[in-house]
Amino acid sequence: MEKIASFKVNHLTLLRGVYVSRKDTTPSGDVITTFDIRMTEPNRQAPLSGKALHAIEHLAATYLRNHPQWRDKVIYWGPMGCRTGKYLLLSGDYESADIVPLMRETFRFIADFEGDIPGASPRDCGNYTYMDLPEAKKEALKYLEEILDNITPQQLNYPD
Repeated sequence: MEKIASFKVNHLTLLRGVYVSRKDTTPSGDVITTFDIRMTEPNRQAPLSGKALHAIEHLAATYLRNHPQWRDKVIYWGPMGCRTGKYLLLSGDYESADIVPLMRETFRFIADFEGDIPGASPRDCGNYTYMDLPEAKKEALKYLEEILDNITPQQLNYPD
């Protein structure tokens, strides 16, 4: 079998950042851009805790799907199995820099969030107790301050 695109990325040199993972064109000609929202350095930093990752998923998905400018473009927001980040799929042809302001807003929302996590109930979620809001807020603030607020071109393009 052919190796898929995400397994061709050099994870030995991949930094935290915002990357275009791939662009797909549907049979009707629409472009779907998949972003790699990399929150930890693979194989060099500890992955996110599953509970923090799950809380971030609920908060960001809710924020993005309610965003006045982007809600109609959001196809998916979800975790990477390796727990080093998230995937964001948007309808449209975008570059990494195009969504940095949106990611800043999203991670600020998470870092400042108070109250009940949206969808964290037995009716709405298959594992509603598997969330850690304080840890999610800490990880969101860290990513916001260390990466998104000072992002470099190297953190917007996959390494060779």
